[in-house]
Amino acid sequence: MVGAGKITASKPRITVKPAAKDGEDLALTVSVAHAQPLAASYNDRIRPLLDAVDRLRNLMVMKEGIQLPTIVVVGDQSSGKSSVLESLAGINLPRGQGICTRVPLIMRLQDNPYADRPELYLEFNGKVVHTDEAHISEAINAATEEIAGHGKGISNAPLTLVVKKVGVPDLTMVDLPGITRVPVHGQPENIYEQISEMIMEYIRPEESIILNVLSATVDFSTCESIRMSQMVDKTGKRTLAVVTKADKAPEGLHEKVTADDVNIGLGYVCVRNRIGDESYEEARLEEAKLFDMHPQLSMIDKSIVGVPVLAQKLMQIQATIMAKCLPEIVRKINDKLNANVAELKRMPKNLSSVAEAMTAFMQIMGLAKESLRKVLLRGEFDEYPDEKNMHCTARLVEMLNHYSDELQNCTENDPRINFMLEEMDVLEEAKGIGLPNFLPRTAFVTVLQQKVKRVSSKPLSFVVRVWDYIEGVVIRVLMRHSENYPQLQSLTRRAACNLINKMKEKAMIRMMEIVEMEKLTDYTCNPEYMSEWNKLMCQQDMFMEAINDESKPSNIVLQGIGEVDVGNLRHRKQLIQQAFDLKMRMMAYWKIVLRRFVDSMALHLLFSVQNLVNKEMEMEIVGELIGPNGSGGIERMLEEAPAVAAKREKLNRSIKLLRESAEVVSKIMDRIATDGDYND
Repeated sequence: MVGAGKITASKPRITVKPAAKDGEDLALTVSVAHAQPLAASYNDRIRPLLDAVDRLRNLMVMKEGIQLPTIVVVGDQSSGKSSVLESLAGINLPRGQGICTRVPLIMRLQDNPYADRPELYLEFNGKVVHTDEAHISEAINAATEEIAGHGKGISNAPLTLVVKKVGVPDLTMVDLPGITRVPVHGQPENIYEQISEMIMEYIRPEESIILNVLSATVDFSTCESIRMSQMVDKTGKRTLAVVTKADKAPEGLHEKVTADDVNIGLGYVCVRNRIGDESYEEARLEEAKLFDMHPQLSMIDKSIVGVPVLAQKLMQIQATIMAKCLPEIVRKINDKLNANVAELKRMPKNLSSVAEAMTAFMQIMGLAKESLRKVLLRGEFDEYPDEKNMHCTARLVEMLNHYSDELQNCTENDPRINFMLEEMDVLEEAKGIGLPNFLPRTAFVTVLQQKVKRVSSKPLSFVVRVWDYIEGVVIRVLMRHSENYPQLQSLTRRAACNLINKMKEKAMIRMMEIVEMEKLTDYTCNPEYMSEWNKLMCQQDMFMEAINDESKPSNIVLQGIGEVDVGNLRHRKQLIQQAFDLKMRMMAYWKIVLRRFVDSMALHLLFSVQNLVNKEMEMEIVGELIGPNGSGGIERMLEEAPAVAAKREKLNRSIKLLRESAEVVSKIMDRIATDGDYND
């Protein structure tokens, strides 16, 4: 039916169904029944759902990452978007050159059959401004200027327009600025990017229904609004198209809406815009006449023409999307609320006395020590599953293996080059008055000292490397457990660095002692030394045969060494047997020396780390806390850090909002449970 300044659409009956599974198309689950407006009306059934969603929108629940079902109106500039919204609401919206809509305009239309006169008001910036039909356009302009400023710039802060009026469809829609590529005077140069970003923010969520307003005068595939909607809704399952200006370009319109070259999954509705000073009643009469009598437009199916049909389709789609999304909204609100409450409980309570502060400090130390025992001693990494650098026992083993490889690689030159010349030179200088064929101990010690000297820098560099790594781990753990007390963090960091430096210095002294001990004496009780030496000495006869028989090749293969060239030794036969013995003894003994370097380092490292975790760290931090440089560390814990206070306030605000939201949805869910499926 058509009335002055209003649309009375047939009221569909609502059935609230479970949410559709992901990937399913948005099927219209709303059945249409021509019921009496005041008897079991659509308004009585859908209005509580719509009010609940609008209440959640006012609460800004979307800031908590919870998307609401929304009809988002988009269109290129001059597509007739404002005319469509005027026709639905029966009011005059701002008109003019350039962008008329400069902020997201949330239009809440509510059929109010009992009202003596329409009720209109705006909500923005925390206030409510009442207006009337004669002044609504000026009121919207004034509110827009207050939100977005004078000029032609845009803002993402929403403006809500509430229209309670007899006969309007029960809808909530978000009207966004029309898409323009070329900025006009007074608009920022990046106006297109700003509008695109705003539109994408609103149409990207799966809960959004896209009402794409297209002018019949253009090729649909060239519309920027179509390109944007296809970016987020490729199949068009949540896009409804409104084709305006049908009277201005009737040729081929029937083919355009039936061919559907741009994937409009929810279909098309063709409308005629109000022209000039026509009343809304006159406009609807002219629209009905146009689609009934025009030779080309009359070919379009009557189920997809006219503003009343558009209103009915939008109400159907709105009911469907609400039924689909409501259970998920309830779940998300509850999950977010529970998570925030749990996080707030994990936050430290405000400390009111030194005793409470000391208790909190000891709890921090206890937790930090247990974390360090896990990662440094027991090899557990459940607290840092994805941080491989915190899987400390594995990293320490890797570092020790690398250290062992470094020792091996820096001790021996290529054995095939100058084989045994070092031993020969040392024996020449170690000769003394005495019986021949006795290996001088001084020769062995001299070679040993030379080899130890070559590797002496490796243990020290390893100490620096491994303790730097441990320092990073300790500080990471301490910072994590004291994050709620930033006042403590600089103090604990300083104490940890001081302690690690002390431990590093002790380890350096220990390793230097081990190096000096290895230089000083040649001793082992390891039976592997004798067995290895005997195994190597079994090759002496073969070696001497190669030395003495110059007719044979000078290259021979020695077990444990590889292929060597003995040609340069054939002219120095006097000390050759002693040199071979010295070489084999050193090879057997050097394996044990290198093993001692690695084993002693590993044992001292574990011993030091255990002391660090179980005793030294707590003593150092407590000493720093109560020492002259502590600057009242315990007392400072009584002052809540600004970051912690801000986080606590943010969580409290979020919890308050979510509790209010939970109350809103619980009421509507209780009503659904009481009324069943909202069926007659």
